[in-house]
Amino acid sequence: MNVLQRTFNSVSRNSSELPLEQTLCWQALERHAKEMAHERTNNFFKIDPERFNRHSLNVGDLLFDYSKNKVTERTMDFLLDLSRQANVEDQRKALFAGEIVNASEGRAALHPALRNPHESGISCGGPEVTEKIKDLQKHLQRFSEDIRSGVLTGATGQRFSDVVNIGIGGSNLGPEMVTEALTPYHQPGLRVHFVSNADGRELSRTLMQCNPERTLFIVSSKTLKTQETLLNTALARRWLTEILGEDAFFDHFVAVTANTENAHHMGFKPKHTFEYWDWIGGRFSLWSAVGLPVILAVGYDRFRELLDGAHAMDRHFLEAPLEKNMPVLMAMLGIWNINFQKICAHAVIPYDFHLNRLPAFLQQLEMESNGKSVTTDGVAVGYDTSPIIFGAAGTDAQHSFFQQLHQGPRPVSSDLIFPVEEQEDNDGLRDVQISHALAQAGALMNGSSIDTTAAPSRFRDMPGNRPTNTLVVRRMDPHTLGLVIALYEHKVFVQGIVWRINSFDQWGVEAGKKLAMKILPELSGDIPHISNQHDSSTRGLIDYCRSLKQAAP
Repeated sequence: MNVLQRTFNSVSRNSSELPLEQTLCWQALERHAKEMAHERTNNFFKIDPERFNRHSLNVGDLLFDYSKNKVTERTMDFLLDLSRQANVEDQRKALFAGEIVNASEGRAALHPALRNPHESGISCGGPEVTEKIKDLQKHLQRFSEDIRSGVLTGATGQRFSDVVNIGIGGSNLGPEMVTEALTPYHQPGLRVHFVSNADGRELSRTLMQCNPERTLFIVSSKTLKTQETLLNTALARRWLTEILGEDAFFDHFVAVTANTENAHHMGFKPKHTFEYWDWIGGRFSLWSAVGLPVILAVGYDRFRELLDGAHAMDRHFLEAPLEKNMPVLMAMLGIWNINFQKICAHAVIPYDFHLNRLPAFLQQLEMESNGKSVTTDGVAVGYDTSPIIFGAAGTDAQHSFFQQLHQGPRPVSSDLIFPVEEQEDNDGLRDVQISHALAQAGALMNGSSIDTTAAPSRFRDMPGNRPTNTLVVRRMDPHTLGLVIALYEHKVFVQGIVWRINSFDQWGVEAGKKLAMKILPELSGDIPHISNQHDSSTRGLIDYCRSLKQAAP
């Protein structure tokens, strides 16, 4: 037990009352970061041939290698002390017990309950929640099997060949990412499309591929009041009913929403309405009825495998000690890089084409959850929280922004993710992808020292010491994908605990949407221009856009 750990118990009661930067654990990490300033990660491997084994772990078929981060055993001890100071162990119990963890909205966050086998022994909100979820899952299973088998058809008796999911944010990014990732498991003859943008052209381009007699629409919106979703729904409904008649709506449209009353008012059949609840946040909702497009694409049994994979990570997160806990280690390494190495951008690079939507999904999961500057006590934070998340599929990313990763003046951390085996025969190209992933991780760590044969040149210099995590799976099947997604969910939760922010609200998202609703009628000319309602830039832009519209032939 080190000095910090011996002192920890005596100060833990009062540490939460101090600003985070003034706590013993935080200040110890700041001193340690200064001591580590001139260390090079590749030297750690020379000192310790077993470094990979010491700084990697498995959960099922998922390997997490964090050995290329600039950390030592002492660093990890300090970070785990910080997690204990933040009461991560108690907070994870609260999450799974169904206690209120979203304080600003007074809600639990029960997404783990959605993937919890009912005999698992984990309460996840109690028997009432369990019964609601069981009923929903039976409804989803029956409906999806009837659509996939052709028992349920369109208004003219034609079997459905296309499913169009209309939603945005959490009602789009999660199910779209998972549907794309599980492409090898899709049912032939049933295509699933996703429409989110209010531009209108995305929907038009999608509908050009569809036959109205054979198209099913899923309208996915927690409130059924989201502007983009309602606009696209109205356009899709008009496209369908102009050809098949108004009554066709009842057979071709289903709703996924927490606002079932509004769904019935809009004309959705009760058996075509799938409920989810306030205690499921949008970006954590793909495990719920929001996952209906995934279920239709791959079948309910495969979806259950996805849930089981996530549940396996849930159990690991809940039961594993902090020093062997994959989400906790991933979270604390992120805090080390962000707050003590001053690395405020993080790239997600999946070396698997079917995972190309994973970076966008993680952008929302991390930046909407932890992009906060006020603590749960309403105090301004004095430190960085969520990094800027970006990414693209490798090897495309290597030919776009990897130049910045290797030689840019601001270091960026990265997650490199790949399966070892393919579900499809791709003529041995999987090894090409893996070789690139491993080479990039090595080059980001080693920098110029990796190539001792190159002629000296400042233009070739690469500083190295750029931290990477490598996540490796045997194959990206539904179970393994569930492991990966739940890993990132719990990482975000742990970081929010340590940063003392609420990972489950998103008030900033609402602000811009409310202002847009004020601007729209002025822009369209439906109401007079209100000169004192906006800043001069916004007023000038509204006037300029209106003048262009009025001058149009």
